[in-house]
Amino acid sequence: MFWYDHDLTGWGWFAMSASMILFWALIITAAVLFFRAVNRPDEHTHTSAAPTPERILGDRFARGEIDEDEYRRRLNALHAGPLTKP
Repeated sequence: MFWYDHDLTGWGWFAMSASMILFWALIITAAVLFFRAVNRPDEHTHTSAAPTPERILGDRFARGEIDEDEYRRRLNALHAGPLTKP
């Protein structure tokens, strides 16, 4: 069984070293992928941002609920800022 007195040739040492490096690279890669999968945030937990007043006004204009004059009047009122009391 051990005819060569347990000695490894140069190719034996190379194969053993390469296989050990490959083994540890595989273990480390599997660990990194596992921890990335575990620590990934859920995609469905975020809430969508509330629509802006301009967006709501634009949607109403696009649906035909208000005409162009009313759209422009309300848009100007939004951009004018808060009303001040006399």
